[in-house]
Amino acid sequence: MPPDEPFEPQHRHAQVNGIRMHYVEAGEGEPVVLLHGFPEFWYSWRKQLPVLAQDHRVVAPDLRGYNETEARPPYDSGTLQQDVLGLIEALGEDSAHIVGHDWGGAIAWQLAMGHPEAVRSLAILNIPHPALFIQGLKSFAQLRKSWYMFFFQLPWLPEQFVARNRYRQLARAIFQAIPASEERRQDVATYRRSWQEHGLGGGINWYRALMRNPRRLPDPVPIVTAPTTMIWGEQDIALGKELTVGTERYVRDLDLHYLPGVGHFVQQEAPERVNELLLAHLERARGASDG
Repeated sequence: MPPDEPFEPQHRHAQVNGIRMHYVEAGEGEPVVLLHGFPEFWYSWRKQLPVLAQDHRVVAPDLRGYNETEARPPYDSGTLQQDVLGLIEALGEDSAHIVGHDWGGAIAWQLAMGHPEAVRSLAILNIPHPALFIQGLKSFAQLRKSWYMFFFQLPWLPEQFVARNRYRQLARAIFQAIPASEERRQDVATYRRSWQEHGLGGGINWYRALMRNPRRLPDPVPIVTAPTTMIWGEQDIALGKELTVGTERYVRDLDLHYLPGVGHFVQQEAPERVNELLLAHLERARGASDG
C-alpha cells in the first residue's frame, strides 16, 4: 500500500459460536488476531492494523457484546474462548498469533493455557497472568484499584454510570494521556458513537459473569508454551506493575517489556513502541517455529 493512501481495513461478519460477530481484516500471511479490552472495540487497534498487515493477515473482532457484535449471553470465560476459536475456524485457520489487551488479554491467557494448539504465539498488553491477578486481589492496594469490578455487579446502575454525560467521562478516561489534537477529537467521537448506538451492557456483563460464576484455574496451572511477549505500561492506574512479578513461573518463553510513563491503554498511548515490540515478537515467533 503506498504511504499516501489511506488505510481501510475490510469490515466483515461471521456466524461464530451462536452469535453474529463483526471484525475487520487486512493484509495477507500468517493470521494475527487482536483482542480488545473494556470498554473498547476493534478500533482500539487502529494504530497496529496497518503496520502488522504489511506482512500478516490481521483480524480485529468486536468481542461478544461490543459494538457491532451481538450482545447475547452467556459471557463466561469458556464461551468467550469459544468465540475466538470459532472466529479462527471461520477464517479457515486452525491457529493464529493472539494479541490481547485488558479483557482481551485475559481471554488470550486462557486460550494459551487451555487450547495451546490454537495459539501460535501470545502477546499480552497490560493484563497479568490469571494466577497472579487472583493472588494480587488478596492485597488491599489491588482491591482498591479494582473497585469497579465490584461496582459492576449491581443491576442497571453501572450502565447508567458509564453513560453519564453521553459517555464523555468514559472517553476522557481513555484519552487523558494523549495530547489534544484533531485526531484525538475524531477518535473520541468514534468511541462515543459506538457506545451511544450499542451501549456497554455486554462488556459490563463480562464482569458480572466473572464474579458470579468464577472459573477456577487448573491445579497445577498449565505452563504457557507459546512464545510470549508481555508489554506493560507502568502508569496503569487499574493494574499495578507488581502483578507482573512471577510471570516467568507460568510461561516457558517470556519476553517482558515495561514502558515508563505509559498507562493502561498502552497500544493507543505509545503506538510506535508497541508496534515495534509486536513486530519483533512475531519475528521471534517465526524463528521459533522455523527452529
